[in-house]
Amino acid sequence: MKKILYVVLDGLGDLPLKEFKGKTPLEAAVTPNMDRLAQRGITGVVYPVAKGIAPESDIAVISLLGYDAAKYYTGRGPLESFAEGLNVNDGDVALRVNFATAADDGRTILDRRVDRGLATDEAAMLAKEINQKVTLSSATFEFKSTIGHRGILVIRGVRTKLSGWITNTDPAYVRQGVFGIAKASFENKVVDSMPMPGHEDSIEAQESADLLNEFITKSSKVLNDSALNKKRISEGKLPGNLILTRDAGDSLPKFPSVEKNFGLKFASFVQMPVEKGIALLTGIEVIDVPQPSGHFDVDYPVWGKLAVECIKSFDGLYIHIKGPDDPSHDGDCKRKIEVIEAIDKHFFGPLLAGLDLENAIIAVTADHSTSCKARAHTADPVPLLVCGGSILPDGSMSFSEKAAKLGSIGQINGTDIMPLLKNFAK
Repeated sequence: MKKILYVVLDGLGDLPLKEFKGKTPLEAAVTPNMDRLAQRGITGVVYPVAKGIAPESDIAVISLLGYDAAKYYTGRGPLESFAEGLNVNDGDVALRVNFATAADDGRTILDRRVDRGLATDEAAMLAKEINQKVTLSSATFEFKSTIGHRGILVIRGVRTKLSGWITNTDPAYVRQGVFGIAKASFENKVVDSMPMPGHEDSIEAQESADLLNEFITKSSKVLNDSALNKKRISEGKLPGNLILTRDAGDSLPKFPSVEKNFGLKFASFVQMPVEKGIALLTGIEVIDVPQPSGHFDVDYPVWGKLAVECIKSFDGLYIHIKGPDDPSHDGDCKRKIEVIEAIDKHFFGPLLAGLDLENAIIAVTADHSTSCKARAHTADPVPLLVCGGSILPDGSMSFSEKAAKLGSIGQINGTDIMPLLKNFAK
């Protein structure tokens, strides 16, 4: 059995841009290592979940690992809360949150992510204030910041169990059934939570929505009064004075393990809570990796070299690299190219230098396309390359959205990748 290295580059896919003469950032980037892999192997395009869906990373990763997200997914909130050590019992409502910046009216959103300038330790201080100073009328809660502007919230009812069938307060994401979907355009206003369509008569859903709205109001007052936020304003920085919530769920997903599904023992390198939660819940071992320093030439070589060592102890590694997604959301296409080139040079360089491709299968793809122009996830397919072992080249000359459309794999869905890799590894 050959080893499997499954590399997912977050938000890698994109659309052609005029400033790059009709090329996408991936097509415009100089990527000799990924191109070499494409030339040695086969390529195609992937709809991470299904055609027409612009997925968030959670349902995309679930699908890429071979699971039917519609069957198992219970919301992003439970996944991230579990990853961060918060208990999510059936009937608790868990949500993914962002610290954001609101105008003086408390409803107009100036920046959904505090200009990405809220440090992790600052967010932790604000979270501590919320936990100490906010009390809800008929529930207890735990609020925890995670990385930068991100956080999680778990609300536990006192009088009744709660329901996750409530709408987001973050206007950038809408729920379609249990799935969270990025909106192509939206009004920068806080949205009051309410029961989801079909759950309007649910006492539990109404109670959950009321409690969430109460939390938003009370936490905003605490954040506006916070000395830390006042200090940030005095320094010309945006305050983190609003909590935006999305993707509620009231139970943990119950996945069969990857080992049970595919007979493969997998480990993972992950950076964000959502990927960590999915890995843990699917029985994938999470390998501790150094916290990012912010320097590509320092961080990525560590991952590449560590992957060469760790693969010896497992059948496969799932490696999820956040890099390309953030500049896409910021509309910074030049930065996205820099990140892609850094991954190619500093991650794939050391990885391929130490990897025996005769006895390994390597796949490279993305969890979704993130358009620099739209600054949001889109429903466009992402490129996929697979090479190594006895795979014969299909004539692909580079790794890109355009080239992958001509590859022999054709068009597949995310759930098709794991069976494909297992078959090649035999």
